[in-house]
Amino acid sequence: MTGEGVEPGTPEPGSFAVDGRDGRVGRVVGRSGPLVRLRPPGGGPEWECPPEALRAATPGVVLRARVTEINREGQLPR
Repeated sequence: MTGEGVEPGTPEPGSFAVDGRDGRVGRVVGRSGPLVRLRPPGGGPEWECPPEALRAATPGVVLRARVTEINREGQLPR
């Protein structure tokens, strides 16, 4: 989890993380000042989370999130 401009321990953009405050799972979009921005799998409004409240998503959580995204991508327009 290192990269240019990313603090140690901060998830990389594009990875999944869990907001420890309420258990929501999101894909890391980037940073907004000191906060990390997350987007829920399958769409929805982004939210911000302090980096110290984030924890890495387990493989099972990542799999469920990816399935949600893939299912959403496969839906026909309404």
